[in-house]
Amino acid sequence: MNAIQKQIEKMSKKAEETFTGYLGLRMVEVESGKAVIRLDVKPHHHNLLDIVHGGVLASMLDTAMGIAVLTIAPNVQAVTTNLNIHFVAPAKEGSITAVSEVFHQSRSTATLTGTITDESGTVCAMGTASYRILA
Repeated sequence: MNAIQKQIEKMSKKAEETFTGYLGLRMVEVESGKAVIRLDVKPHHHNLLDIVHGGVLASMLDTAMGIAVLTIAPNVQAVTTNLNIHFVAPAKEGSITAVSEVFHQSRSTATLTGTITDESGTVCAMGTASYRILA
């Protein structure tokens, strides 16, 4: 197991007791510069219009992109400095998947892109984010 895989395994275990675990997000695929996470939509993820709350989608994108940043080097730590989201179609039920990738990286920052799709492949949200690399 390489250093990034060890870091991801450690993060997955820790995430179970954080907001990520509370939401029910789970990692599906992680490789250098890329992360895929999934959420099985439950009624508590909905807003009053009976669609997935925008805050859930924002958290999902931020989490997926944050995980992707952490894969670019062993022991990297990073924090979100900017998050832009476009909500393009409602997510209602089933599972939704976020895919994120590092778009650009420097010594101190990283810019990422991400999308969330439903089971039919419809894009529900897309976004970009910037992260400050701390170590």
